Amino acid sequence: MTVPPLLLLFLSAQPFWEARPAAAWTDAELKIMLSESPWAQGVGPSPQVEAILATAAPVVEAETELVRRLGAGRRPQPDPDYTDYLREHRTDHFVLAIPYTDLTRLGSAVDQRRLEEESVMRVGRRRIAMAGHFPPTPSDPVLRLIFPRAVTAADKSVAFELYLPGVSQPARLVEFRVKDLMYRGKLEM
Repeated sequence: MTVPPLLLLFLSAQPFWEARPAAAWTDAELKIMLSESPWAQGVGPSPQVEAILATAAPVVEAETELVRRLGAGRRPQPDPDYTDYLREHRTDHFVLAIPYTDLTRLGSAVDQRRLEEESVMRVGRRRIAMAGHFPPTPSDPVLRLIFPRAVTAADKSVAFELYLPGVSQPARLVEFRVKDLMYRGKLEM
């Protein structure tokens, strides 16, 4: 069977994040990058929460472009302690970000302890503990979970077993296919 040339062209087309720089992405494409791309997924059950590999280059580029378009004052700014930590540890760690819509339900100290003890990364058969986290605040409503860079391009997937305080059904699982996390020939997390 012969594949029609138009179908072949369609199937070989690069995704927008590979084909154009972030400044050329549409508003809809920016939204896709931050919610439905290989680096961002909804995590069920209902109500879904977003899980975003926040330190991945295409996500950083999308967020930088959003700030440029909207102006810095119209987008929440990350906690300065978090940005300082990231600047010093970016080569050793990456961040899984979970936006929170209702900070009044963050949970008790017991829930916070469960977050720290039960949130782990799975790479193959290895279970890797979270290195730390930055809790959401009113000015920065994002839970940022810090994990060591222990994933390689040879791994098939990376999964996160999460305990999210203040969320109904707080035990969540999110899995990313490593081959889908390649950006301009490099693994990006």
